Amino acid sequence: MKQTKLAIIGAGGLTGKELTGLLAHHPNFQLVHITSNQVDGKHIREVFPDLSHLPDLVFQKHDAAVPTDAHIVLATPNEVSLEKAPEFLGQNRKVIDLSGTFRLHDKAKFEVAYKFKHTKFEWMDKVVFGLPELFREKLKHANFVSNPGCFATSAILPIAILGNLRNQIAGPILVDAKSGVSGAGGRTEEIQFAYTHVYENFRAYKVLSHQHEPEMEEYAFVGSEPKEIHFTPHLLPVYRGILTAIYIPFAKPVDSSEIQEKLQSVAEREPFLRLYKTPEEVELKKVQNTNFLDIGFKVKGNTLAIVSALDNLQKGAAGQALQNLNLMFGYPETEGLV
Repeated sequence: MKQTKLAIIGAGGLTGKELTGLLAHHPNFQLVHITSNQVDGKHIREVFPDLSHLPDLVFQKHDAAVPTDAHIVLATPNEVSLEKAPEFLGQNRKVIDLSGTFRLHDKAKFEVAYKFKHTKFEWMDKVVFGLPELFREKLKHANFVSNPGCFATSAILPIAILGNLRNQIAGPILVDAKSGVSGAGGRTEEIQFAYTHVYENFRAYKVLSHQHEPEMEEYAFVGSEPKEIHFTPHLLPVYRGILTAIYIPFAKPVDSSEIQEKLQSVAEREPFLRLYKTPEEVELKKVQNTNFLDIGFKVKGNTLAIVSALDNLQKGAAGQALQNLNLMFGYPETEGLV
């Protein structure tokens, strides 16, 4: 069978490494080109000695020529994706972008959240947000996909699958998330993510100012009246995984059985969504190194509390990217992920 050829631009980072490992076992994709300005010229097994069955590839610089028949995964910083995505799309390639550059449809909100000017905003009319549970049919026909953020996925899905119950939400939703360093910004050698600063420590960061907050607000309420979300992330002394607590106020007391019925009906048809009987059963260790998003809930008066967990490098990034790639190229959605 002929395989679909892929190139990962920015394959030397944590997300690029994760996706490289997943693709090495995928029967329908062939990784033919990898780039990293930091490790240019090094063999892939030299950079990732802990991964087995890797292709025989050498890292090249981001501006190196890409095989003409390869489609593109961008695992690059936001400013790089801003330039590279339109360039590759102009070459009639399919592109999936793992940065945040093409997620928000409000230009002003984007520039406040990401702190740079968006000069390619006309491409927002052509991009599909890569959350299969919400946009599966669009993804099957997409040429340009923006992969969701990890924190955003952990909050958007539990809220979105409430369906028409979202119309009964009374006020701002509080999202309180805890992440391992690989999801909190540990892609660079910044001192605040170094071992000595994380070990035996716990702290909040980007309080009410994280770039995923407007992403949550845009996509959690597709098909219903939008609500305000207040989001604060925290840094856990672990490597991978996000645990998120979502507090949703309703105008009147919440019917627990109605919530159960709604969430269960969605979970039963979604391959990577698992519903637990209690929120206390949702744990990082159950989702690490998987593409699952686990949820559990509890009701108290007018308040619905939902706890979710995912692996930020899988369902929060590379795993979700592969799920989207499967849909974009007509392969089974779960191929290479279960």
